[in-house]
Amino acid sequence: MTLQEKIKQDLAGAIKARDEERKSAIRVILGEFSRGGKKGLPDDEVIAILKKLIKSEREVLQQKGALPDSPFIGVVEGYLPQMAATEEIAAWIRSNIDFSQFQNKMQAMKPVMAHFGSRADGNAVKDILKEM
Repeated sequence: MTLQEKIKQDLAGAIKARDEERKSAIRVILGEFSRGGKKGLPDDEVIAILKKLIKSEREVLQQKGALPDSPFIGVVEGYLPQMAATEEIAAWIRSNIDFSQFQNKMQAMKPVMAHFGSRADGNAVKDILKEM
């Protein structure tokens, strides 16, 4: 089952459970999916859309001077894959990246992000590479 299918299935469950916050959050997510014009989205695209929704919600909350988290963000984050820990990323870099192949450390971002995909935040990887 794809992530998009799971989210659609969860909408039905939220409607049955009369969970208004979850139902409205999932409807916003599904609305974003339909903007692209494609029926079925691969999980990578779904994750990118979810991250974009979280980022824009945090920006709106910050402008309003509200708390940085909201129930909407909680629902959306529930669909994101478990992020890789800083220690896990650093250990993988130490054992798999030969910095002598690169002109500078930041050029190692590409293979690191290719390995971890959406499980790693690009800013976190950049910070780890700066420290090495």
